[in-house]
Amino acid sequence: MPEALKTMFFAPAFFDDLAAAITAVYPQFDAAGFLARIYDNSWDSRELKERMRHTTVTLRDFLPDEYRAALAVLLKVAPLLEQHGFEKIFFSDFVEQYGLDDWEASLPALEAFTQEMSAEFAVRAFILKDQPRMMAQMLAWSRHTSPQVRRLASEGCRPRLPWAMALPALKADPTPILPILEQLKNDPSEDVRRSVANNLNDIAKDNPQVVIDVVRRWQADDSPAMRALIRHALRTLVKAGHPDALAVLGYGSQPQVAVRNLVVEPAAVAIGESLTLAFDLESTAAAPQDLMIDYILYLAGANGKLRSKVFKLAQRALGPGESVSFRKRHSFRPITTRRYYPGVHAIEIQINGLICGRVEFEVC
Repeated sequence: MPEALKTMFFAPAFFDDLAAAITAVYPQFDAAGFLARIYDNSWDSRELKERMRHTTVTLRDFLPDEYRAALAVLLKVAPLLEQHGFEKIFFSDFVEQYGLDDWEASLPALEAFTQEMSAEFAVRAFILKDQPRMMAQMLAWSRHTSPQVRRLASEGCRPRLPWAMALPALKADPTPILPILEQLKNDPSEDVRRSVANNLNDIAKDNPQVVIDVVRRWQADDSPAMRALIRHALRTLVKAGHPDALAVLGYGSQPQVAVRNLVVEPAAVAIGESLTLAFDLESTAAAPQDLMIDYILYLAGANGKLRSKVFKLAQRALGPGESVSFRKRHSFRPITTRRYYPGVHAIEIQINGLICGRVEFEVC
């Protein structure tokens, strides 16, 4: 977690406002004791989600013992913190931690809290506990008047939602998700439609044919919004060169092209420096063709084995005999999500999912 985010959220200003808001609706609240407990000896070392959970667990000791009474306090407090954003995720975390045995109180609370800050993490515990019941609730939420609640219906059941617990049953069989996505595919909210696309992208990682079948059916709607949704939903499959995904987007699986003068400079690059990839691309077809042009970087791992990552380069329409030149600078500066190791690396040019050239180089 980048240090900026760790210190930006759950900062002293938030806890001061939270303590004041709770005191306003629950006068017996021990604000000083709560704040002292929050800033314990482990506070500085806690990461972002750990700080969220610590807030939840600490607060439980300072609210009424009975879950519904504590929840009633929090439901009054949440709207008083309009100036805060992500930190309010602890409200739904409270429901996840303490409300799994009281669905009648917890589900309306999640519906309310997600309109303050998404409850997409919390609902997953309910899905794991009773998937049929919770997915029926998610389908009902997909028809809600609030776009935040409708987004929760899709985002909360993503099989591979980042930062969240996985949903193994939905990874294996995403069928229960599909009625929700059907309901939301033409939602007036772009955020909701983007969540639908992200859900499909998750499903595609385990069940690509399910997604291909869905988007082929949805293509009957040729609106700009639907085209954007489908492109976003297929992004992982497209990067992998999946022929059916490319065909949905209008890219033929057998491009007629020639890659010439493929080079990387320098031929040996130091970690922390950059190299330049260059090549010429010529269409050898007798008719215009749409081309999705990527490059695959094969990275030597710590154990010497190669791993790959696809990078988008361009989308071009080339006429018969038309040529275009590409130059792309790639940095080998380590980042938080990618480390580089010395060894032989390679770059391949991928066009409409077809490998059309390869060059090797050294990282030292």
